[in-house]
Amino acid sequence: MSSAPDLTSRLLRHERALIGSAIFLMALLCWAYLAAGAGLGAMGSTHMGSPPFAATVLMWWLMMGAMMLPSAVPAVLLYAQVRQSNARTGAALPAPWTFLAGYAAVWLLFSTGAALVQSGFAGPGMRIASPKLAGALLLAAGLYQLSPFKGACLAHCRSPAEFFTRHWRPGAAGAFRLGILHGAYCVGCCWMLMALLFIGGVMNLALVALLTAVVAAEKLLPGGRRIARLGGIALICGGLVAAAI
Repeated sequence: MSSAPDLTSRLLRHERALIGSAIFLMALLCWAYLAAGAGLGAMGSTHMGSPPFAATVLMWWLMMGAMMLPSAVPAVLLYAQVRQSNARTGAALPAPWTFLAGYAAVWLLFSTGAALVQSGFAGPGMRIASPKLAGALLLAAGLYQLSPFKGACLAHCRSPAEFFTRHWRPGAAGAFRLGILHGAYCVGCCWMLMALLFIGGVMNLALVALLTAVVAAEKLLPGGRRIARLGGIALICGGLVAAAI
């Protein structure tokens, strides 16, 4: 029979594969929830009234999970690798789920804000009804894509090793704080892209999939910064066209 230390050692050796698979499964479950209507039923696409605020927050949070978890995998796996390396020297670190919990908490806060905006401004179908306002949002999103702040946040998201070196703190509180900071940079990088859902429809799964691909390309591909800039130019052009109509 294997001893407890042997079992722990085997789990640590395969921890990154287990974590990657678990995050992939969580993202799939989020997508399944969205495809099933996110618990909003007909209220999400008709005039039948607004859904409960808590249901709207949950819908946004799980939608953010579907969109952001895939691009967060490298940072979580890097944390697991650091933890595994420290375990060999006898220095125990909190589980990667502590880091991921901090990351998810930031997106929950963002989702609460998005639900508040939706309750105040979005029309039937959970989208902006005014073409002029939609055009202004496209223009703002495009300008943000080209801004230094977007570039700085994207740089942190693209370089988790440098981010960990700069912000690492010991203990569970340090791991949770690290997740919060990483989530904050991701929000800073992507929040204007998420706002585009108010133009195409919050529950427009095709748009959600497109934005997921754009976010992943910006963060994971070698030419991610160029993709962000090209996306910004395209959004500005779209905003100008919409404003001229």
